[in-house]
Amino acid sequence: MTKTLFTSESVCAGHPDKIADAISDAILDELLKLDPNSRCGIETVVGADHVSIFGEVTTRANINYEKITRNKIKLLGYTEPRWGFSYNSTFTNYIHQQSREISKGVDKDGAGDQGMMFGYACNETKELMPLPITLAHEITKRIDECREKKIIDWLRPDGKAQVTVGYENEIPKTIERIVVAIAHKENIDYKIIRKEVKNKILKYVLDKYNYKLPIDKHIIINGTGEWYIPGPYTDAGLTGRKIVVDGYGGYARIGGGAFSGKDPSKVDRSGAYAARYIAKNIVANKYADKCEIGVAYAIGIKDPLMVSIDTYGTNKISEDKINIYAKNLIDLSVKGIIDKLNLRQPIYSETSSYGHFGNESLPWEQIEKN
Repeated sequence: MTKTLFTSESVCAGHPDKIADAISDAILDELLKLDPNSRCGIETVVGADHVSIFGEVTTRANINYEKITRNKIKLLGYTEPRWGFSYNSTFTNYIHQQSREISKGVDKDGAGDQGMMFGYACNETKELMPLPITLAHEITKRIDECREKKIIDWLRPDGKAQVTVGYENEIPKTIERIVVAIAHKENIDYKIIRKEVKNKILKYVLDKYNYKLPIDKHIIINGTGEWYIPGPYTDAGLTGRKIVVDGYGGYARIGGGAFSGKDPSKVDRSGAYAARYIAKNIVANKYADKCEIGVAYAIGIKDPLMVSIDTYGTNKISEDKINIYAKNLIDLSVKGIIDKLNLRQPIYSETSSYGHFGNESLPWEQIEKN
């Protein structure tokens, strides 16, 4: 019997990098709502008492960038100027028109950039995602829920979770370690913090997935003992810096580009979604226990330069049949992906926290039953 460990991390919606992702995707959604053919690449930077947006946009829409940004920061819970960052922090806008060189290729339905993207699925969870990243996301989501609904009234809007899963012969068996970092109000006894996090967050999540908590010494909550100041004053944030969190938690390969703030003509985003769509459908239809799809594109070119399928020897039907199935499932040209998955709609704010994969409401997560 081969025993291994694997660890994945997630972060709360109020983590600085996720604030940046959320602002970038909120701007994208507003542009697509008013002009579905909008093209943009938005980069947001958040730091001590300051937020700046950068990037390029081509659109017929007229939007209030500052209002969208401040509303998103407020929604994420940053309402206290004493934390060194809030919706009242200084705002600057450096967005400009998309370059003609990029626009020329996209106008002809070509890819908005070059690069490689990967999609993955496995049968470890009902979401057809690896267990470590699934549990990490569920914990951060529960932390945010406990703050927003005041289930735990001393939480502040920032946090992280890390989960280590024990595997036997590549099958997840145990939860070996959990690490949680959460911002909280002053003057809260650490024993109370530990007790409420264990009972109202960790046990709540693990019970849903029928796993037991690890032994007490393998649960680390706020390793330094306290954390009062959440967000960008403590650590600056940038769009796209949590790409491993956004993907598969390091369990599968990731492409070279981030997702948030990019319209679907940019294959960093749409190509990764299409690859996940194929991989998930192969596993959902029990053609394989796990599957990774790889694609690669060149700027201005419509069709992928590479399509690869790896089922790691777990396929239940021939590789030829799997290749035919994948080819018939979706046209991997840029336009084919956008049309099949209906990507010119304002759905991207849903992806800016807790990963881009595993949320059944999103079009690339839909299962086509045979």
